[in-house]
Amino acid sequence: MKRMEFMLLLGALGLGLMCGCSSTPKVVEGSGAKFVPLDKGVERSVTCPSIQERFTDDGRLELIANLRNRLNRRIEVQVSCVFKDDKGFPTNDEAPFKTLILDENAQEGVRFVSMNNQARTYTIRVRQAR
Repeated sequence: MKRMEFMLLLGALGLGLMCGCSSTPKVVEGSGAKFVPLDKGVERSVTCPSIQERFTDDGRLELIANLRNRLNRRIEVQVSCVFKDDKGFPTNDEAPFKTLILDENAQEGVRFVSMNNQARTYTIRVRQAR
């Protein structure tokens, strides 16, 4: 009987190790995150250390996102912004993807301004350039 319990415990432990845990949490676009990397390459290579937010005189939301290349090589990414209302729903105001070339370990600001005054929050999306 002891041998059977040991085998079950060993099997459960092995199954737990195979499932594993990710050291970096996966950010899902609909989760309310302000910055969302859209693929694994960008998830490893680009960070967004700061985002400045302000409202223009006519009530539109203006953002400046600092994107940082974590790699020791030049990369090319595309960045976009989806503006959302105060409940988190898109306002049908989505900036098209812009191509951005980041030099080795460089940081660069990208500016977005909403088209209307309904935007209260946003999601900045980054993907590898194709």
